Amino acid sequence: MFVNTAWALLPPVIAIVLALISKEAYSSLFIGILVGAFLVAKGNPVKAVDHIVNDGMVAAIADNAGIFLFLILLGIIVALISASGASAAFGHWAREHIRTRAGAMLATFVLGVLIFIDDYFNCLTVGTVMRPVTDSHKVSRPKLAYLIDATAAPICMIAPVSSWAAAVSGVANDLDNGVSGIQLFIRAIPYNFYSMLTFVFIIGLIMMRFDYGSMKKYEELAETTGDLSALEGTEDEDTGNSKGRVLDMIIPVVVLIVLCTIAMIRVGGFYSHKSGYFHDLLGSFGNTDSYAALPWGALITLVFTIVYMCARKVIKFKEAMECIQKGFVAMIPPMVILTLAFSLKAMTGALGADVFVHNVMQGASNHLYSLLPAIIFLVAVLLAFASGTSWGTFGILIPIVTAIFDPSSPLLIIGISACLAGAVCGDHCSPISDTTIMSSAGAQCEHINHVSTQLPYALSVAGISFIMYIIAGYAQNAIVCLIIGAIVTIAFLFLMRSMAGRRSVNK
Repeated sequence: MFVNTAWALLPPVIAIVLALISKEAYSSLFIGILVGAFLVAKGNPVKAVDHIVNDGMVAAIADNAGIFLFLILLGIIVALISASGASAAFGHWAREHIRTRAGAMLATFVLGVLIFIDDYFNCLTVGTVMRPVTDSHKVSRPKLAYLIDATAAPICMIAPVSSWAAAVSGVANDLDNGVSGIQLFIRAIPYNFYSMLTFVFIIGLIMMRFDYGSMKKYEELAETTGDLSALEGTEDEDTGNSKGRVLDMIIPVVVLIVLCTIAMIRVGGFYSHKSGYFHDLLGSFGNTDSYAALPWGALITLVFTIVYMCARKVIKFKEAMECIQKGFVAMIPPMVILTLAFSLKAMTGALGADVFVHNVMQGASNHLYSLLPAIIFLVAVLLAFASGTSWGTFGILIPIVTAIFDPSSPLLIIGISACLAGAVCGDHCSPISDTTIMSSAGAQCEHINHVSTQLPYALSVAGISFIMYIIAGYAQNAIVCLIIGAIVTIAFLFLMRSMAGRRSVNK
């Protein structure tokens, strides 16, 4: 009765609405899981508990043990860097060399764009490196979380060498449409309006020096009172250790980036191939498993950091061991939220959300053919928002899109792009998305504060992107559409700044 119908989307909708109303993630997610389990079990309480425990939480922990381990290892590395005084030293250096708030935010954006290999790695690394910089210029943690989140998935979705490109290629390679998965991904990049226009939006917002929605409150509070609204008990502290230097932060981070990159291509089989170098590199990213690779790189980095810090005599070995517990405790909130979020996704999957969406899309394909890219974008946004997974969303929709369009039609590429862009957008907006949770963890920001402040920004770009997919369905020219989209985005920001200024005058 409930399976393969619109009821499949009820549990995540309940969780998301409760989270936005109550500003509390744990109970909201659990209530969503509970509703989903009862629907799957058709009201049987014993079976419902079995679904929650075995199919939900136990499976979530088992399937995501790799990313949990990476979180813990990174938390310990961050604690070591903080205890050494390197974070404080980096903050002092940033105050001298990055002189403005806009400069701090632009530096965060640029670093996010440069770390395009994996979104989890992006979220946590950018947060670790840039927190002292943004803190020193009184940029609120919700704003930092938005900058992290708005670059992590969007840059991965337009980078041919990334874990996301690998995931899309893997789905598309299983299709009999005469086009390889990586070719389809690359050809879809120019039409990925949400990712491209998000970058235009961020740069415009920073350069115009204003905010709107609930973000404005947090930014004004940070500037006037110094209250950054960080996650309670996790603010970076100046330990008073004067031995730490900027290099004591940079060296471990560089080692982490290099080792995680090596680990990703190693897990992907790079060293077992004997053909051309570039082909091997691309293929290795296509076959990699970031859940296995990231802990591999982080573990070696942790050992290196302990040895390095003790050899430098910036901390003692006993102090280094005390950082293990501190790092673990700091990562408990994101691990709990991730466990609940993945459990909720399991309930949604068991209810057959993918079958319901497939049926809806097949019905839509018989009407308004040129408007289908816009419809696909909207469906992908809603599905990713409700399920909290962009990978699951394009895994469901790509086979449907390729079945709808003729392989020789430009609308196939536009439809694929709309699917990928919508998946990123919905994932970006969703409180139960793993990248949204990771961004909160990277910024050490209260998760619900991050969700509520970034939602108006993400929806603004989503609205513009929807309009662009309507235009693209008829114009079928990526460059023209991107130019129009950029102009519309900048015009929208000017309008919002004008309205924000008018409200200030009226007050």
